[in-house]
Amino acid sequence: MQRREFIGAVTAAAAVLTAKGDEPKDKHPKETRRGDMLYRQLGSTKEDVSAVGLGGHHIGRQKDEKDSIAIIRAAIGAGITFMDNCWDYHDGGSEIRMGKALKDGYRKKVFLMTKIDGRTKKAAADQINESLKRLQTDVIDLVQHHEIIRMEDPNRIFVAGGAQEAVEAAKKAGKIRYIGFTGHKDPLVHLRMLEVAKEHGFKFDTAQMPLNVLDAHFRSFEKQVVPVLLKEGVGVLGMKALGDGLVLKSKTATPVECLQYALSLPTSVVITGIDSMAILKQALDVAKTFKPLTKKETTDLLAKTKQAAMKGEFERFKTTNAFDGTAKNPSWLGEHDKGPG
Repeated sequence: MQRREFIGAVTAAAAVLTAKGDEPKDKHPKETRRGDMLYRQLGSTKEDVSAVGLGGHHIGRQKDEKDSIAIIRAAIGAGITFMDNCWDYHDGGSEIRMGKALKDGYRKKVFLMTKIDGRTKKAAADQINESLKRLQTDVIDLVQHHEIIRMEDPNRIFVAGGAQEAVEAAKKAGKIRYIGFTGHKDPLVHLRMLEVAKEHGFKFDTAQMPLNVLDAHFRSFEKQVVPVLLKEGVGVLGMKALGDGLVLKSKTATPVECLQYALSLPTSVVITGIDSMAILKQALDVAKTFKPLTKKETTDLLAKTKQAAMKGEFERFKTTNAFDGTAKNPSWLGEHDKGPG
C-alpha cells in the first residue's frame, strides 16, 4: 500500500469509527475508587492501574537522588501504582533512581513500565536487560517501543531480526508481561504501527500518546487514534497533558483543567510529570476530587484552546525534533540500513 493510499484509508477508518452509533458502547475503561485514588482497567488486560501515572523523566531531574526516591515513594503511598520510565531518560538515571525507590517492598505495590529505543533485535534485547538491572527487578510489567515517530519505524520493528522479536522473546522468558508502543509526532504513525502489527498477527496491550486540550484541534491523537484503540481493546495511555509546560504557555487552560480534561477521556492512565512534592499534591488533589467534565465544560474548554492549537506552536513535540531523543542519538536504534549503492 502506498503512503497516500494508507493515509486515505486510515483517515476514512477513523471517521467511520467515530461516526454516531459506531463508537464502543462503553468508551471508558472500568473504574473503581479506593481511598482518594481512581483505578482503571488497562485495556483488555485484567490489570487495574492508577488513573494518574508517575512520569519517569521528571523523577530524574532532582539534583539529589534522595529527593527523587522520596517523590516516588510518596506517590506510591498516596495510591499511584503506574510507574512510567524509559531506558534513555537521563542516560539511565531515571531507571536507576526508580530501582532504588522500589526496594524495601515497594516494587510489589506498583505496575512498572519502561520503554526501549532499539529497532534491531540485539539493540532491543540489550536495552531490556539493562533496564531490568537498573530497575532491580526480575520482571517489568510493561515494555513499550519508544518514540514511534517515523513512518518507517513500524517496519523496522517488525522486520525479521527487528525489535519485536526481542520483546516477544523477553515475554516468553518471563522478563516482561505486556507489550506496547509510544509516540508523540503524528497520529498516522500510530495507525501505521497498529496496521503493521496486525499484518504480523500481533495485538499491542497498550499505546501511549499526547492527549491534551490542544491535541483535540491539531494532528489529533484523541480523534484519530483513540477510537481505534478502544475498538481493538488496546489500553490508552495519555501523556503530555501539560506538554512539559508548553500547554500552559498558551495561557488557555490551568494545570487542573489540563489534568481534568485528560482524565475525562477514555484513558486507562494519564501519565504526568511530577518533579516536586507540590506538583505531586496537585495531581493527587485532582484525582481525589475528579468528576468527568460535562459536555458543556468540555465544549467551553475546547473553545478557549482552539486558536492557540491550530499551528502546533504549543505542541512542539509534534512539529519539531526538539523532543526526539532518537533523532539526537540514532545509535540507540541499532544498525541502520546501508541504503542504495
